[in-house]
Amino acid sequence: MRTTSTPTHCPYCALQCGMNLSPLPSGGVEVTERADFPVNRGALCGKGRTASAVLSSRVRLTSPLVRSEGALVPATWDDALDRIAEGLRHTRTEHGPDACGVFGGGGLTNEKAYALGKFARIVLGTSQIDYNGRFCMSSAAAAGMKAFGLDRGLPFPLEDIPRTGCVILVGSNLAETMPPALRYFSELRENGGTLIVVDPRRTRTAEQADLHLAPRPGTDLALALGLLHLVVAEGRTDEAYIRERTSGWEEARAAAMAHWPEYVERITGVSVPQLREVVRLFCEPESAMVLTARGPEQQSKGTDTVGAWINLCLATGRPGRPLSGYGCLTGQGNGQGGREHGQKADQLPGYRKLVDPEARRHVAEVWGVDPDSLPGPGRSAYELLDALGTDIRALLLMGSNPVVSAPRAAHIEDRIRSLDFLAVCDVVLSETAALADVVLPVTQWAEETGTITNLEGRVLLRRQAITPPEGVRSDLHVLHELAARLDGETGMETGMEKGFPTDPEEVFDELRRASAGGLADYSGITYRRLAEENGVFWPCPAGGHTDDSVGEREDASLDGLPNSPAGERKVVTVHPGTPRLFLDRFATEDGRARFVPVSHRAAAEEPDDEYPVLLTTGRVVAQYQSGAQTRRVDELNAAAPGPFVELHPRLAERLGAAEGDPVAVVSRRGRAVAPARITRAIRPDTVFMPFHWPGEGRANTLTNPALDPTSRMPEFKACAVRLETVRT
Repeated sequence: MRTTSTPTHCPYCALQCGMNLSPLPSGGVEVTERADFPVNRGALCGKGRTASAVLSSRVRLTSPLVRSEGALVPATWDDALDRIAEGLRHTRTEHGPDACGVFGGGGLTNEKAYALGKFARIVLGTSQIDYNGRFCMSSAAAAGMKAFGLDRGLPFPLEDIPRTGCVILVGSNLAETMPPALRYFSELRENGGTLIVVDPRRTRTAEQADLHLAPRPGTDLALALGLLHLVVAEGRTDEAYIRERTSGWEEARAAAMAHWPEYVERITGVSVPQLREVVRLFCEPESAMVLTARGPEQQSKGTDTVGAWINLCLATGRPGRPLSGYGCLTGQGNGQGGREHGQKADQLPGYRKLVDPEARRHVAEVWGVDPDSLPGPGRSAYELLDALGTDIRALLLMGSNPVVSAPRAAHIEDRIRSLDFLAVCDVVLSETAALADVVLPVTQWAEETGTITNLEGRVLLRRQAITPPEGVRSDLHVLHELAARLDGETGMETGMEKGFPTDPEEVFDELRRASAGGLADYSGITYRRLAEENGVFWPCPAGGHTDDSVGEREDASLDGLPNSPAGERKVVTVHPGTPRLFLDRFATEDGRARFVPVSHRAAAEEPDDEYPVLLTTGRVVAQYQSGAQTRRVDELNAAAPGPFVELHPRLAERLGAAEGDPVAVVSRRGRAVAPARITRAIRPDTVFMPFHWPGEGRANTLTNPALDPTSRMPEFKACAVRLETVRT
C-alpha cells in the first residue's frame, strides 16, 4: 500500500474526472478531491465518489473461474489460460480464423485497446473484432468524418463552453450522466449565454435550460432540417464562410428547404414559434455551438441526424471559429481512444482505415508482419454478437456486458449461450461473465497504470494507486500469456509473446509509433508529458514543431519512431497538442468542410395499433451503463435500486396504472416489467426506461437492433411498444 495520495482519474464516464486516492489505516483507499485537474476542478458525482467500493474483494473477482459440470469453480491461472488457448486454437483449426471473435469495451485503456486489436489481427488472424463503443458515439464519428475529415468528440476544450453565446444540447441528460459537466452550462448562462435543450423528457438538464424542446423520439433529423430551412428563409446564413470554407452547400440547402416549418411541426411536435425562437437564439450571438449525445445518435438514421446538425453549424459559420462549432459528448470512459487504436472492426491504430494499403503497410511494419497477412474489416458490434454460435464459434470478451447492454438483449443472450467457447476478462462476475467457460479476474483503474482519452480528445495518465489482490492480473498479462501459448498458430516463427509486453508504458510507446502520421497521432505524447501537463490533446505529432511558445527541451518523444534511432534524444521544439481543431483548415483533402445533403425519414419501427407507444431509454445518475460495477455499491443501489417505467399521467390513466404499480412494456422482441413512475416530465406518447438492470426489468430486451447504414449503430432510442397492467 502506498503511503501518500495518488492523483488519478475516475473509472466511469468520458469526463475522466481527476481524483486523488489516499490509503486508509484500516485498509482500502479513500477518494478525495483533486482541484488541479481542469475538467472537473475537484467536483465528483456519486459514482466517482464511491468508486473505491468496487475495489473491495467482497464485490470483485479475485480468482480465475472455469466451468466444470455446469458450474464456475476456482482454478489456477495456468489452467484457465491453457483452456482459453485450447478453445481458440480448436475453433481456429476446425472452422477458420474468422470463427474466433473478439469483443472489447469502451472502458479499456488505450494500451489494452491497442493490444487487443493487435492480438485479434496477428495472433488469431481474425477480422471479427469490435467493441461496445459502437453503441456509444459511432454515428457522430461517422458524421464528423464525412463533414470534417476527422472525428474527435469535442474539437475544443470544455472550458470554451461558458464563453460561447448559445449552446443547443441535443439528446443529452448530462446532469445525470456526467454531473460535474453541468457547471459549464450553468456558467454559460451566468455569463449571459443561452442554453437550449432538446429532449423528449423534461430532465434535470432540461430544467436548467432557457428553452426546452420536447420532440417526438426519432425525429431529431427533421428538427435540425427545419431549423436550417428557417436559417435560409430568414437570411441568416454566413455566405462568406460557406464560400471560403465549405463545399456541397447547394445540395444540402435544397434538401433542407423541403422541410418547411409546419411540416416539421407535424413530425416533431415542436411548434413553429419555438423553431423560430431557436434560430434567433442560435444565430444572433457571434459564437454558438451544437452538442449532441446518444439521443440523436442511437438511431437507425443517426449519422444523417448528426449530419443535419453539423449542416446547421456550417451554414451559420460556426465550426473552426473561436468558441463555436459542433461537438459530441462521448459517453464511455475511453470510448474515444478505444476506437482510435484498433478495437473497431474497420480501423487500425491512429484512426487509420483498415482498407487503406498505406495504413496497412505502416502498422504491419510496426508489428513486424506482412501487410497482406492482416485481415480486412469485420462485422460491427451488433452484427458480430448476432453471428455468435453460427459463423463465430468462440469469443474472447474484455470489459463488456452485452447480456444487459446490447439491443434485443434476450436474443443476444441466446446467441452467447450457443457459443462453443466463451472466455471473459472482467473485474466482476457480470451477467455475461456468468455464462462463460472461463472467467479471468483482471485489474481495474486504481490497480494499474494506463492512458485514456476523454471527451475533449485529452489523453490522460491514469496512475496505479494500490496493489491488486493476489490472484488478479492485468489484461495485458492475459494477452501476453495467450500470445505465448498460441505462438506459431498464424505462421509466425517464435517469440509472439514478445510483441505483447505487460508493461503499459512499453505498449504505449509502440502505440505511438503505430499512430504516427495518422489522424489520431499520439507520437509526440509520452507518459512524462502526461504527468507533467495534466494531459495532452491529440493530434500531437513527435518533434518538429515551430511554435516558439512551446519552448525547447530534451525530449524522448522521438524515441523509436520512424527515422529516429532507438534511444536517440534530441533537443527539439515540442508539439503542444491540439486543444482546438479546424481553426485554419479542416482535415479533408482540400481543407474545406463538407455539407452532406440529408432528408428526414421515419424511425425503423413506428407506433401502430398493436404497439401504439414509443419507448426511449437512457441512464440515471446513480448507475452507469450495464450497472455491472455500480450495482455492487450499496450507496448507489440505495439511490437507484432498480428499473422503472416513466409515463405521463394521461397514459397512466388510460392504462389504469398508479404510481409504483408493476407495468409490462412489450415490444416485438420481448417483455419487460417494472414499477410505474408517473410524471408530466415526459411526452404522453412516450415511455422511458433506464437500461442498467438485468432480469425482468431489462430495458434492452425491448430495443430495436435496426442499424444505421453507415455507423452500424442500433436504434436504442426509439421503438414501438404497448403497455399492459400486471396482476400481483
